Amino acid sequence: MTGPLVPLRQLVLKVHSRCDLACRHCYVYEHADQSWSSRPRVISDEVVSRAALRLAEHARNHELASVQVILHGGEPLLAGPARLRHVCHALRTALHGVSELDLRIHTNGVQLSERYLDLFAEFGVRVGVSLDGDRAANDRHRLFADGRSSHDKVLKAIGLLNGDRYRHLFAGILCTIDVRNDPAAVYDALAATAAPRIDFLLPHATWDAPPLRPDGASTPYADWLLAVHDRWNAQGRPMPVRLFDSVISTLGGGPGLTESMGLESADVVVIETDGTYEQADSLKTAYDGAPVTGMDVFRHTLDEVARHPGMTARQHGADDLAEQCRTCPVVRSCGGGLFAHRYRGDGTGFANPSVFCPDLEELVRGLDARTGAGADRPVDGFDALADGTDDGTALRALARVRQAVTRELLSTLNEEQLSREHELWDPAWELALDLGRSDGTFTQALLSHPYTRTWAARCLDDRALPGDLACLVAAVALPAGLVESVRVPVRSGLVHLPGLGRLRVRTGLTAIDLTYSRFSGPAPDWEPLRSVRAEGMDVVIDDVDPHRDCFGGPVSGRLTDEEAEQWRHVLPQSWASIRKALPGTASAMAQGLRVITPLTGRVDPRAGTPGGGFAALGLHLDCDPVRVARDLVRGFRLGLLDVLLDECDLYDEADARTGRLLADTYARAATDALRHNPESGRRTRAQWQELASAASLTELGRRFVDGMGRSL
Repeated sequence: MTGPLVPLRQLVLKVHSRCDLACRHCYVYEHADQSWSSRPRVISDEVVSRAALRLAEHARNHELASVQVILHGGEPLLAGPARLRHVCHALRTALHGVSELDLRIHTNGVQLSERYLDLFAEFGVRVGVSLDGDRAANDRHRLFADGRSSHDKVLKAIGLLNGDRYRHLFAGILCTIDVRNDPAAVYDALAATAAPRIDFLLPHATWDAPPLRPDGASTPYADWLLAVHDRWNAQGRPMPVRLFDSVISTLGGGPGLTESMGLESADVVVIETDGTYEQADSLKTAYDGAPVTGMDVFRHTLDEVARHPGMTARQHGADDLAEQCRTCPVVRSCGGGLFAHRYRGDGTGFANPSVFCPDLEELVRGLDARTGAGADRPVDGFDALADGTDDGTALRALARVRQAVTRELLSTLNEEQLSREHELWDPAWELALDLGRSDGTFTQALLSHPYTRTWAARCLDDRALPGDLACLVAAVALPAGLVESVRVPVRSGLVHLPGLGRLRVRTGLTAIDLTYSRFSGPAPDWEPLRSVRAEGMDVVIDDVDPHRDCFGGPVSGRLTDEEAEQWRHVLPQSWASIRKALPGTASAMAQGLRVITPLTGRVDPRAGTPGGGFAALGLHLDCDPVRVARDLVRGFRLGLLDVLLDECDLYDEADARTGRLLADTYARAATDALRHNPESGRRTRAQWQELASAASLTELGRRFVDGMGRSL
């Protein structure tokens, strides 16, 4: 019932643990965590080799098209050209034929020379440089230990990067904000470097060590950044500024572009010079030991690191945030701010808004007012969803949409139950609230089960029993060890555990106190759901859930072992066809699809969207794997559209014909790739032209249909 593992796509590799500058705002040496002092100065051959192999293993297992490795420190150039050559060669060799390697280095620039740049050109290493602005701004913090300025040396390094031989290696400039510096002077100095990108960072701070606020100003960081934005905008936006671009993207429904803002899952891990895995470096500002995982490259895989509680705490979007953040109108853009900036040492840990909360809200609202980017807010990744290029952003957004709808249904259902005394609803509801307060992943798992929404909607129509909430709570809480037992209803001698299976009990009982031991192992009275696994696919075959009949076709009963084996035989073949013909769709399905419900016949392709969403598909087993593949893709696309329509008005719902046409065309736009039939493609384009002329489409609907046209 827990969410799928989020692959780690970015690795920060510490190649040297010391630095030749003594920057006063450095989180590595000047903040709470001082673990740098006990680590080797330089990364060893053994650590480099194991790190490269671990990354290649992870990329292969998760079919990652690309991974990013950032060589870091301390100051990574102190490792020297020979050591850096060994690191680059080991990474390139390990990932050859497995995944595209995006190799970068982040440096203070004072050691940068042509010798290093020739090495980086050989291995395609892009170079990011730290610079805080003009000399006055840069010398406020970025000094040598004896107090000398580093400014001239950094400008010399940037001059080398701007030369014809090395310009293609220049990744951009990172600038840490100090609101005592003149924003116009800082921006002008950075713009004068002709950097291909500028990245502004808020200084690291927590509620225990709050940021500087001169004269008690309420939003000095927002004011400073908005002044920079206005100057940047007036000059025609000569280079991308990642912080501004990220906010504008999220305001328009797109993804966040920076770790410090937005609701995207955390996918970065750090490997220190001794081979230990750590969480994001910024956590060093919270408390001593905050980034620790207790794992290393010699004993642990990256999959194990990805499952670490500290990593998963930043992979559930808004559900991981404080209540104040979840209800904030700008949360989609600010994302609660950088995880480290939420820390408070009063026992609440990271379950707080960012210490920069007022600044983040003012910044988002200020950019919205200046750009109008949020005038029309569909879900994140809306346009990519329409044209079939979604990288997972829209999928995650739609998962949040479905969870929000289900949460609202449950709240409405609870209000109805207040006027009644229900033996099982009340204790299950209270238990769900208690567990949700203590473990944020519990609520997400409860709301994410594909048939929770169907059951809740039927309860409101008196077509299902509210007491079955206890079964949902038990299915999530008992395997996780959150409680010892849950009192659950018995229906016709059966206890249904959504997503897991069903338990046969003595007839005549109406309820039992269920413990995990009753269904945690093989037993004659326990009927678990069967699973089907193939490369990139991991689903269960749900042939018992009482609310699985939401696909517009009759569902089968409990499969025999022979029938289950037929599913295990055909589905991997179908999946292979999808991966070959539609790799992007296969990647999205691997992230979102969790349940397949067997049907006794094929669903009418002219029917509209089903009600199960994209996490569960109703499917008729066919002897032809390609036909099954088409049905899988069709069902998944219709499931995406089903959830999208919960959030977005694409057409006048009174026009049923346009609804059916939209659904069928959206599904066919993907399944045509599996037909190998040019005539089918021509029919789809003709159907799209009819849809595009439909008068009942809303403006947002026309935008979606236009996106479909691009995919054709």
